[in-house]
Amino acid sequence: QVQLVESGGGLVQAGGSLTLSCAASGRTFSNYFMGWFRQAPGKEREFVALINSFLAHTYYADSVKGRFTISRDNSKNTVYLQMNSLKPEDTAIYSCAASSRYSLDPRGYDYWGQGTQVTVSS
Repeated sequence: QVQLVESGGGLVQAGGSLTLSCAASGRTFSNYFMGWFRQAPGKEREFVALINSFLAHTYYADSVKGRFTISRDNSKNTVYLQMNSLKPEDTAIYSCAASSRYSLDPRGYDYWGQGTQVTVSS
């Protein structure tokens, strides 16, 4: 019932910045919590950031806290991930996801985008 499409990935040097976007359609966007996850080759998918449905509450993984910012624009049905001070270990496929409840577990999310590649060179 919800379709998600990520964009904005690419190649960037260490210390640089990228902004990812996730466009949603199919349901009322403001009813969902939105999260960003990432998965590097050969590694498990990990939580990155979350933003709640109606309020400004956010939560970040320790590995990105202070460098990444999640935000949403309900009028545009879009969630963003601003990534600053990027490190080579940030290299991964980044996916956005929608959940009807607050969750840090990927299994708690009902809908997923196809992912966008972020590569940070040293």
